[in-house]
Amino acid sequence: MSDTILDIRNFSMIFGGLHAVNCVNIHIDKCEIVALIGPNGAGKTTLFNCITGLYTPTEGDITVYNSNKKTVRINGLNPNKITELGLARTFQNIRLFNSMTALENVMIGCHTRLKAGILGAILRDGKTRAEEQGVIDTSMGILKKLKLERYANETASNLPYGPQRLLEIARAMATEPQLLLLDEPAAGMNLAETKRLDYIISKIRDEEQITILLIEHDMNLVMSIAERIYVLDYGELIAEGTPAEIKANPAVIKAYLGE
Repeated sequence: MSDTILDIRNFSMIFGGLHAVNCVNIHIDKCEIVALIGPNGAGKTTLFNCITGLYTPTEGDITVYNSNKKTVRINGLNPNKITELGLARTFQNIRLFNSMTALENVMIGCHTRLKAGILGAILRDGKTRAEEQGVIDTSMGILKKLKLERYANETASNLPYGPQRLLEIARAMATEPQLLLLDEPAAGMNLAETKRLDYIISKIRDEEQITILLIEHDMNLVMSIAERIYVLDYGELIAEGTPAEIKANPAVIKAYLGE
């Protein structure tokens, strides 16, 4: 448990009597890349929505272990509070601020960690100006890490599809997460873009020491980068293991991978 940063116990989410997710147990350890897979409607995004505060679980516990190994039960916390605890996410459908530049989108992510208050913003003192410059520098640094710096001053809506996907990841990284949750990051990408995404996700984990939990349907990507995989089917957890174990699991083959 000493390396665990997210622990989900006996988790259920019920909508009008329907178990979208039923009694699921999942743990994520520091610096892992873990995938959550399964057919459409299996409950994957519902689980993400509960982890990130969009829904409150019907049953069970979701616990975060922060950098000081203190435990925080996050059931029912507001999304901003969960972000402050070091969890950030992207969405299956891109949710950028389309009228803002790429740089401004990333800067918004930084605001979670800002210390200047309303008074500082009004007075524009030296400390506030220095902090604002720090946000610009940090945001540009993140764009460079994801090879997006050439789009810094481009309006987000004008970016090609692949860079828009990466920009969402960049904005999430700006919140300084310990756990990054990616909801179908390769959706709509071509082969070259997916290969680049594979490299970037691994780079984020290796260089930034950020743990990754991703939902993904592209099995080539999942099997390439995930160290452990959880499989949901009709809201039930039917398997957990390494990519090799999941590939060979009869229940997974029947429910999702196919013969």
